[in-house]
Amino acid sequence: MQPNLIDHHGRTIDYLRVSITDLCNFRCIYCRPPQGVKLIPHSDILRYEEILKIISVSKTLGIKKVRITGGEPLVRRGVVDFISRLTHEIGLEDVALTTNGSKLDEMAPGLRDAGLKRINVSLDTLRRDCFSAITGVDGLVKVMKGIETSFEAGFSPIKINVVLLKGFNEIDVAEFARLTLNRALDVRFIERMPFGNDTEPINSPNSFGAVEAIGIIEKSFGTLIPLESSALDGPARMLRIKGAQGRIGIIDPVTGHFCPTCNRLRLTARGSLRPCLLSPLEIDLRSFLRTDPDDSQLEAFIKAAVMAKPASRYSNLQRMETGMNTIGG
Repeated sequence: MQPNLIDHHGRTIDYLRVSITDLCNFRCIYCRPPQGVKLIPHSDILRYEEILKIISVSKTLGIKKVRITGGEPLVRRGVVDFISRLTHEIGLEDVALTTNGSKLDEMAPGLRDAGLKRINVSLDTLRRDCFSAITGVDGLVKVMKGIETSFEAGFSPIKINVVLLKGFNEIDVAEFARLTLNRALDVRFIERMPFGNDTEPINSPNSFGAVEAIGIIEKSFGTLIPLESSALDGPARMLRIKGAQGRIGIIDPVTGHFCPTCNRLRLTARGSLRPCLLSPLEIDLRSFLRTDPDDSQLEAFIKAAVMAKPASRYSNLQRMETGMNTIGG
């Protein structure tokens, strides 16, 4: 029987989110401000071999699911081979990836062949001008083509992650929901998180949250049907429009409370292990790895991160000075 990582609060930790780069070809308003962000020196970014070692040891301790993030993970050279090594050499059965979708048109078939199971596409609007305003790039057509290529490559369901942005995408909510009517697509609406590059006040009366999104959808399509969520849905509450093939997900990190079911750790691109997204606590694995430790020492650091998970991030709900591009989505 595979061992379990269980924290002080009785939660089984079996999910590791891995940022492989802080680089991104978009400049989203809630992640990378127009003046840019200070990038991590190349020498401080974990090498693929180092990431593979951490994941391999984590798997022996009970980690079952790994999600590859960035920045934009598909801009890092060698990512397809890296994913292939995760699935074939390490033997991880559940490897997923979050991407902005800009490179999927050319890369989706190779990613599928490498053993990638699922793709989440971050997409906040279906209007070309609004897309450019949010991302700084005129790339909506390319992203939509990449989503179609991903379906053709055999990824199903594909998840679209929509950050709710007051003043930008209220009018897109119903159209995103409409996408679920005729295909196996999950559209997940996510409340805006309080990070350092985001100028929206935490819990602002002008914030655009889950309740408002549900109201917009139900005004167009009628009462949503609650669904039973699975482990693959993460913190999302799943709903369906009557008769639809796909599903609607609601992720409410600001107004909701899903800390009691949190099952994850985060590995940053610079090699720090974060027990909680909204806590500044990090455990530096990179410096330790470069001393050529044995596996038992690395196991001890991973277990320490699990035991450092707080019961709730609400005691840490403050504006983080660290941007999301350095932690991983």
